[in-house]
Amino acid sequence: MTDLVTLGEAMIAVSAIEAGPLAPGRTGRLSFAGAEATVAIAVARHGHQAAWTGVVGDDAAGRMILDGLRAEGIDVSGVRTDDSVPTGLTLRHRRTADRTLASYYRKDLAGSRLGPDDVDAELVARARVLHVTGITPALGEGPCEAVRRAVALARAAGTTVSMDVNHRSLLWSRQEAAAVLRPLLRDIYIVFAGMDETCLFTESPAPAEAARALASLGPHECVIKLGAEGGLSLVDGEVFTQAAVPVTAVDPIGAGDAFVAGYLAARLDGAAPADRLRAGAVCGAFSVSVPGDWEGLPHRAEHSLLTGDDVLR
Repeated sequence: MTDLVTLGEAMIAVSAIEAGPLAPGRTGRLSFAGAEATVAIAVARHGHQAAWTGVVGDDAAGRMILDGLRAEGIDVSGVRTDDSVPTGLTLRHRRTADRTLASYYRKDLAGSRLGPDDVDAELVARARVLHVTGITPALGEGPCEAVRRAVALARAAGTTVSMDVNHRSLLWSRQEAAAVLRPLLRDIYIVFAGMDETCLFTESPAPAEAARALASLGPHECVIKLGAEGGLSLVDGEVFTQAAVPVTAVDPIGAGDAFVAGYLAARLDGAAPADRLRAGAVCGAFSVSVPGDWEGLPHRAEHSLLTGDDVLR
């Protein structure tokens, strides 16, 4: 049995190292990025089996992504290589010391070629958790149908379904996102959303109220990501809260995915609701304290590093 199965888009990520405008001669860091891939890596680093399904180009970028995921122990047997289009790209730079700009080059590229036939029914049925995000359905009709099929297969097999709303305004409007994601909520067991994302479904002004409004649409566990304020969850009608773990932030991109991953890893461990939130906050803190989406994600034994003295001897 695979503990977590996820599907989505992965792209090559090029990040300028120094703050300032992009210019010739600037140095950069090469890696890869993708919300669902980040979750898979974090869950695997906590000792669980994880699988990622997607489409990459038959190019050096696609091979780099697959090599990186394999190195993290991720099952990529369900990944399809498309030789007709290249792998997508995200370009990032800090325009000022505290403002990061991200550009995405993904339209009609490999990630958008994901379709329902790419979903392995047996893999989903054997999983303990299927995790999807609101990014994938926004990539086009094929990816949207892939998510719908995966969720339907998971529900039929009794697999727990998790969804991170992860709204991307450059991909689709709030109205478009709500029209697609609201029906999915009926089949989602765990939903994650930031307060700005809860507005897709409810006008509740407070986190606890927003969680209860989301629960009325179908999910059994509702987790509100509050960024620098931590997080809140509603589980079996009870509200739990968790403050953010204080760290020096270096790179904010990927923090929400890390939070989701920590929560899911702890849930796979059988942890209590409050401990799941704590694990999410810890993973989010690790993520923002290191450049890159997934590079700083902790292993299970490292959680204690954020408690006690600054230097461990």
